[in-house]
Order: sequence, then structure tokens, then C-alpha cells
Amino acid sequence: MPNNSEPLKWLLVGAGDIARKRVAPALAMAPGSALVSICDRRLDAAQSLAGTLGVEQVYADFGEALARSDVEAVYLATPVSLHVDQLIQVLQAGKHVLVEKPLGLSAAACQPALDATAASGLTAACAYYRRLYPVYDHARRLLASGALGQLLLVNMSYYSWFDPLPDDPKYWRVQQARSGGGPLSDMGSHMFDVLIGLLGLPRWVDARCDNRLRSWDVEDTAAIMLELPGGARALASFSWCSHSWRHEFEIVGSEGRLTWAPFDAGLVTLTLGRQVETVSLPPAANVHLPLVADFIEAVRQGRPPVCPLAEAARTNRLLDAVYQSSAQRTGIALEP
Repeated sequence: MPNNSEPLKWLLVGAGDIARKRVAPALAMAPGSALVSICDRRLDAAQSLAGTLGVEQVYADFGEALARSDVEAVYLATPVSLHVDQLIQVLQAGKHVLVEKPLGLSAAACQPALDATAASGLTAACAYYRRLYPVYDHARRLLASGALGQLLLVNMSYYSWFDPLPDDPKYWRVQQARSGGGPLSDMGSHMFDVLIGLLGLPRWVDARCDNRLRSWDVEDTAAIMLELPGGARALASFSWCSHSWRHEFEIVGSEGRLTWAPFDAGLVTLTLGRQVETVSLPPAANVHLPLVADFIEAVRQGRPPVCPLAEAARTNRLLDAVYQSSAQRTGIALEP
């Protein structure tokens, strides 16, 4: 049995963009954490990342890395299509697991991961790190207080420019078989997770997911209307087609309005009647650091992590409904 006073030792699987920028530094720097192994099918990428952090164990084969790494936990920073199968392998090896989002290509694909987690008794979580933002907790408390009055409307938007060439390591994000979708899956999943966490799973959606500028087999633009529990509406738009940039989340009630703009900057404006107050609640400089810290505490304390797999699977249910609505060009009801 591991000594809880010792650092939680990690194997990082995937040495791509997100791993280099945020995941690997978080695993190396979080209190009570030690990054001891890195695996990527591109051995040179794994070696390069390991060299920057002083990690000695490097692998190109996932099975070998899982068998030979003396670790308690694994972080999966791999394409979405690999998440569920790799997650199950990790649990079968007796290790805790934290996986990038979305959890799977569909809600049905996620179910084996939920079943394996329940059977294992191990800790498993998905990297919806925005639930650890100070603005998320601020909004949760404000909603609970009733200060905004009756909920009327939620507005979400997230758009930027993304146009990778076929030889770009990030090109998998525009291949449906590997990513599950375009900006809706990549960016919208984060915003949907925030929506679900604060206000519950929507009960109806009507969406259009299109290719405005690209010829990919995933959408480059999505526009969605949702009905929330209680009857309030939400409007969401996501796109990879604009050289401008926007990332905002707004909750409108009968008594006031809460606006996060830009969302990741932590600027929060509360409007109550004619009174306007703006406060700054920035996230951590490395937004994966609180995620990793929470996961380590969950393992050591035997409590659920901030975003367990069952919550992540609810976002997949919503993504499924959005894509189904767009394909059928009609509204889709989600069962409770």
C-alpha cells in the first residue's frame, strides 16, 4: 500500500501540445506529485519533453510503459478516440487515471469506462479544469443565493482561428474518427461542462453544425439553442473560422446578470439593476495545476474528484444530442 506522505508518481501518456504547455509542468510541480515516466508513440517527442523536466523513464509503447513504470497514476493526454480503451487498460493495471476531455467519442462509448471505474475502486477523472476556476465557484455561490432572480437566459460563445495543415501534430483534432468533432467537441465541451455543472443537463437542443470555410469531416462552426431545467434558454456558438477571438459566458436572471468576459481571464461583471460591479478572479497561471492538485487530494483522501467520469459522460450526452439535432435538422429532447 503506497505511503500517503510520499508523492503520487505519474506516467504521462502523450507528449503533444497540451502536455508540453500545461500537463507535464503541472504533474511535475503540483504539491505531492512526481512525474516519473513519459510515453508517446513518437519517441523523439517523449524524449524532448522528458529532457526539459529531468524525467528519466521514456517509452514509445503504451503497454510497455504501463507495465514497467513504477507509478500510482496515469494522465492520458491522447486523442479522444484512444481515451476509453487506454483508460480501461490503466484501471486493469491497478492505477488511478486522469484523462483529457472529452471522455469519449460518444456517450455510448463512455459507458465501458464508467463500468470499469465502478468495478475497480480506483479514482478516475476527466480534465474539465474550468470547474476549478474561481469564477466558477463565484457563479455557483451567486446562483445559490438567488441574487440573479429567476433564470432567463445563458449566452456562451467561443471562437478563434484554427486551420492546421495535414502534417501538423494537432491535425487529429479535425478528423472525426479521432476527435469526435470540431470546435464543438474541442472547445464547446468545456463550456457545456460549465453549463451542466452550474445549471444541470439541458432537456432539449436544436442545433446546426456546418462547414463554413473548411472541407473537414468535422464542423468548423456550430450554433445551438438549448432549454435548461426549469425552462430557461441558452444560446451557444463555437467556431474555428474567425481571426478575431471571443470567449464569453453570461447568465441572465430577472434581477441581474453575471458576465465572464473573457472567460479565461477571470473578469466577472455583476449587474444588479443599474449597479455594475467588476471583479478579477483569475485562474491559476497553469490551469491544469489545480486539476492535478485536486486529483491527488481525491486519491489520498478517498473522495470524488471535482469532475468524475459520470459528470464527463453527461457532457458527451449533450454533444451527442447536438450532433443528432444538426444531422436531422430538428430539435432533440434529452431524457432526464
